[in-house]
Amino acid sequence: MTNPVNRLPAVDGPPLTPAQDRQWAFVAHCGGILGFVPSLLVYIFLRRRGPFTDQESLEALNFTLPPTILAALANLLAMIFGLFSPALSSVFALLALAVWVFLTVYSVAAALQVNKGQPYRYRFNLRLIK
Repeated sequence: MTNPVNRLPAVDGPPLTPAQDRQWAFVAHCGGILGFVPSLLVYIFLRRRGPFTDQESLEALNFTLPPTILAALANLLAMIFGLFSPALSSVFALLALAVWVFLTVYSVAAALQVNKGQPYRYRFNLRLIK
């Protein structure tokens, strides 16, 4: 089943209770510590089962996707430059670390607000996926 608007498959199931809906929205935001994969999985598998989960997992996915890609590229460049320029390698490694700290701080702040049942909007969000 593909939703033509979002172009990602969705899995149907029983509706989430309000507590479960809030819990999965929390997981989607808190998962930002690990990058975009947790919010992507929550979005794919649970978005049709709870409106709050749908809204918040999409917000978390849009927020975590670009920085995760940036951190992965920085880590890749750190490994490549590590072969011939340890100083330049360190710069890219520090960039990746800074991106991870940024994701962690904002993801935890969002998760804490969502855990109270309040929606969260990131200030720095490209919202690439509609």
